[in-house]
Amino acid sequence: MRELEVIIRESIHASSEDFLKVIDKADRIVSDELRGLRGLNVTGRLVQLPLKGEAIIIGDIHGDLASLEFILKNSRFLRKAQSKKDVYAIFLGDYGDRGLHSPEVYYVVLSLKTLFPERVLLLQGNHEGPTDLLAYPHDLPNHLQMRFGSDWRKIYDKLSNLFRKFHTAAIVNGRCLMLHGGVPSEAKGIDDLAYAYQKHPYESHLEEILWSDPEEGIRGTFPSPRGAGKLFGEDVTSKILNMLGVKLLIRGHEPANNGYKINHKGRILTLFSRKGFPYHNLHGAYLMLDLNRGFDSAWDLEEFVRRF
Repeated sequence: MRELEVIIRESIHASSEDFLKVIDKADRIVSDELRGLRGLNVTGRLVQLPLKGEAIIIGDIHGDLASLEFILKNSRFLRKAQSKKDVYAIFLGDYGDRGLHSPEVYYVVLSLKTLFPERVLLLQGNHEGPTDLLAYPHDLPNHLQMRFGSDWRKIYDKLSNLFRKFHTAAIVNGRCLMLHGGVPSEAKGIDDLAYAYQKHPYESHLEEILWSDPEEGIRGTFPSPRGAGKLFGEDVTSKILNMLGVKLLIRGHEPANNGYKINHKGRILTLFSRKGFPYHNLHGAYLMLDLNRGFDSAWDLEEFVRRF
């Protein structure tokens, strides 16, 4: 089994052919998941995780290879996965754009998916969304062109096709909901999360999942200054989480100076897992979560947030 240092080195030196092979292999695995042919319990694009094991939950990486390497090394994910422990690496989306090492980050993450298909969960962020919801500026094409020259278009097309197959959300029954942005404010049941991608653009669920942000001191929803999604109040959070029977929303999407932040009286935990330009946050953070552990709010999990 390859060590982390080897995968990092491969990501830096991989040829166009090497990169395409990793994308193709990961695409077959994710496509099988969507058809229910893998070990993950998937309904639509919603993954239901068991009440056992450990989850290493990682927020936005945005092309920061150094932060990704630190998290994987510090959490000992590869060693745990290789020893057949019940462990998951759950990525909350936004792997590329902004940072200079977007191709390398995708290579590492997809390599992990091919090595540990049932232990690595790839959620979709707004930087992996459908073309009508894709974040701008979207500079992944520039990074690929600088790295791979004239082969960049083929790599980009295949990579784009793959990350638009990523899952929309994950849920641990009775515990937490995990997604990239915000809760779908008009959802009537769990199927609105599971099939949000299929219902787009006729319903707003996917847009809100990928783009929305919590706001303090408001009720209901307001237009978002991002130009997509909504700002949603504590009442919306409580309504959706209570409907789903979970205590907490764990999400990414927003920079946080300390690497994480807590909103809506402890019902939302935001993780931002990269550091440095162009966000200038002092810390990144990820979460080590015991999936069998009971908790009532994000405050109960704060000791398990790992800042760096």
